[in-house]
Amino acid sequence: MKTVNHWIGGKTVEGASGNYGPVTDPATGEVTTQVALASAEEVDAAVQVAKEAYLSWGQSSLAARTKVLFAYRALLDANRDAIAELITAEHGKVHSDALGEVARGLEIVELACGITTQLKGELSTSVSNRVDVAAIRQPLGVVAGITPFNFPAMVPMWMFPLAVACGNTFILKPSEKDPSAANKLAELATEAGLPAGVLNVVHGDKVAVDALLAHPDIAAVSFVGSTPIARHIHTTASANGKRVQALGGAKNHMLVLPDADLDAAADAAVSAAYGSAGERCMAISAVVAVGSIADTLVEKIRERAEKIKIGPGNDPTSEMGPLITAAHRDKVASYVKGAADQGADVVLDGTGYTVDGFENGHWIGLSLLDNVKTDSDAYRDEIFGPVLCVLRAETYEEGVALINASPFGNGTAIFTRDGGAARRFQLEIEAGMVGVNVPIPVPVGYHSFGGWKDSLFGDHHIYGNDGIHFYTRGKVVTTRWPDPADAPAGVDLGFPRNH
Repeated sequence: MKTVNHWIGGKTVEGASGNYGPVTDPATGEVTTQVALASAEEVDAAVQVAKEAYLSWGQSSLAARTKVLFAYRALLDANRDAIAELITAEHGKVHSDALGEVARGLEIVELACGITTQLKGELSTSVSNRVDVAAIRQPLGVVAGITPFNFPAMVPMWMFPLAVACGNTFILKPSEKDPSAANKLAELATEAGLPAGVLNVVHGDKVAVDALLAHPDIAAVSFVGSTPIARHIHTTASANGKRVQALGGAKNHMLVLPDADLDAAADAAVSAAYGSAGERCMAISAVVAVGSIADTLVEKIRERAEKIKIGPGNDPTSEMGPLITAAHRDKVASYVKGAADQGADVVLDGTGYTVDGFENGHWIGLSLLDNVKTDSDAYRDEIFGPVLCVLRAETYEEGVALINASPFGNGTAIFTRDGGAARRFQLEIEAGMVGVNVPIPVPVGYHSFGGWKDSLFGDHHIYGNDGIHFYTRGKVVTTRWPDPADAPAGVDLGFPRNH
């Protein structure tokens, strides 16, 4: 059986703990690979390698860093399909979706290529007699990233390219459910010329995570995952004196006003709710229909959802793949089965779905729940699967109040033809990312990604300017130099002494 080992110091390092985790092909249910799970001692060894590499990388020129990053960008582009195939094999998402993930990660690599502009400081001259003040930003040292299973390439690329561009060295702890993409990213970085030890990949479970959170030589931790774990990461790492950005879960709403283009809204709801099998923190999981349009909108969503083809991710005709594990599939199904008991109308029931020839895969169909109540489990919890809830509101104000009452505040969207209503919504809604007739408002790389409330713990969003600020710290230098004309007697610098 294939084994995924660690990548430390620019080379593969075999796991020494004796502990391994299974990696499953979600389309078949078969265990295809095992991944080494690091001990606390192995985590410490990787940190020491990164700490040693920082001594030179942290002092390297911006020209040297960007040279590597431009070469890395070219290699990633040339290996898009290979990376996507690894994602599909271990995560299960369809190949086109995996390619899209790689493309969104590449945006941040491209941002990192322009780090020379992003790290420019500030200078104020003559703030006092012969006194200048400069503000500069410097790297932190060794930083770590803990990333989720749903985007095994994109989310790591939201972190380490900016971190190393800023002069830090990096320890990546990817999800143990689909670890191969992370190793491929690190291998390509080394091929691009990134010095050994600057980017390291340590695989593991809670043991490895806890070791990272407690390690005295790690200056900052980036995390993307569920809200309970994000809260734990933030609390624990902060208590250990680390800078933390911890992105949590979501319950993203789409408010549809009576004047909206209902065909466009239905198309958007289907793609945003069921794309990537709903396993993404920016999925639309709740549609709030305002006024009399609800019945028509639900019917349009149902018509479209029934046409989605579900199958293995490596089948070019598949539009949605399986879920990551059988246990997660069963948990998602439980919300659908319990929805009717809590007052919802089950318009589409995707539980019990199978694919011919792949009966042991982690399959589930698309589910659509109407008339969902705000106190039901299907609404309150982040399901993280292809389940769309429809709620009804009589007015715009009622819909906004419903959305703002959610403990999550990651992303939200409004569908309307009215610019005034859209303007009010973007100012009144309590969420970090807002779409206007855009169902999944993930910002481009040069803007920052992050939510509000229980969707983010820490002060910094990820990538963009926030990401650069997170991976650097400011320093202000105040300088006074004597005028050369005031040189001591006997020292002639060629300046007149008649000033």
